[in-house]
Amino acid sequence: MTRRRVVVTGLGVLSPVGKDVPTTWRALLAGCSGSGPILRFDASAFPVRFAAEVKGFDPLEYMDRKEARRADPYVQYAMAAAVEAMTDAGFGDGTGFDPERCAVVVGSGIGGVATFEEQHDAYRDQGPRRVSPFFVPMFITDIAAGMISMRYGAKGPNYATVSACATGAHAIGSGFRMIQYGDADVALCGGAEATITPMGVGGFASMKALSERNDSPATASRPFDATRDGFVLGEGAGIVVLEELGHARRRGARIHAEIVGFGATGDAHHLTAPAPGGEGAQRAMRVALADAGLALDEVQYVNAHGTSTPTGDASETQAIKGVFGEHARAINVSSTKSATGHMLGAAGGAEFVFTTLAVRDAVIPPTINYTTADPACDLNYTPNVPVEREVTAALSNSFGFGGHNAALAVRRFED
Repeated sequence: MTRRRVVVTGLGVLSPVGKDVPTTWRALLAGCSGSGPILRFDASAFPVRFAAEVKGFDPLEYMDRKEARRADPYVQYAMAAAVEAMTDAGFGDGTGFDPERCAVVVGSGIGGVATFEEQHDAYRDQGPRRVSPFFVPMFITDIAAGMISMRYGAKGPNYATVSACATGAHAIGSGFRMIQYGDADVALCGGAEATITPMGVGGFASMKALSERNDSPATASRPFDATRDGFVLGEGAGIVVLEELGHARRRGARIHAEIVGFGATGDAHHLTAPAPGGEGAQRAMRVALADAGLALDEVQYVNAHGTSTPTGDASETQAIKGVFGEHARAINVSSTKSATGHMLGAAGGAEFVFTTLAVRDAVIPPTINYTTADPACDLNYTPNVPVEREVTAALSNSFGFGGHNAALAVRRFED
């Protein structure tokens, strides 16, 4: 069977450094940090008192008041990014596609944890009769995909992916495959997350995964730097519209780039630590490159998973060198988590958008807060300032707790 070509026609992002794609992209290129003291709740008793929060967000810009009341923040974030992506693609009014040929795959690593915490408090303090009848549909992980499909009348394949920090990338890979093999013509896919809550921050802090730079939140996320001490918890959403090339051509759509490869593997190694040498990550990148038919020297950019953890960044460096060999040193690598923090299940979606923009605009976003070289991390991490460079092909890496690995390959569109 001949696989169909798949292009990216819509981009949507809600992030700690911007409420839409243009604002976020400008902030990344300007080296802005989205990290600061936690404002959403009193974090004074926590060992980590900062995060990368979404700022100035009003869900009523994207849904009516009744919908907003019945939607967890992660769903509200997903809807915001979906609306932007569909509008960017020219589908903002819900027309221009066959509803039965439009898929929605939107996941979340954790789902509605804010709702779960609020409803548990109501149960504990006032008893079971005070638990909301909307509790379950508000917190379950698939409900963002469900609500987005209802918004646009999309009746094709509809589900959520859940693979921790690889969630958004797995969702996009799933949409890519469905279009390639003819199960859909259009796919709205990505991830959303809203875990800056007492339990979210408390849990990650207890496992010593977070940076503890309370005195300097803006510089705390420093991927690949020798002084990195953990990631900064972020939130938001990243969603894209993928489309079969012929479908996009017939309606005169603007094409940002072409998605050409997807690789997914498992470490089968540890709950949180990567496999030695980034073995699973290497296989994911190799599968994506082979799927895309890309030679190693055709890749100019890797948007790294790069969380700012001591073990993870060194492991990913080993993985990139293991895959690309000497060419690894000719590649620009960067971690946009240095600016956005770690958006968890939304990271793969948002970072696929950033990778697409790097290909489209011929500019590499920087890794900010990079000041001290680490001998274990010895590649070109595009430190602190963007680099203008023609990018014909790029990879976006996403790796999750539990050993979930995903890599997506993007190529400059050539008709």
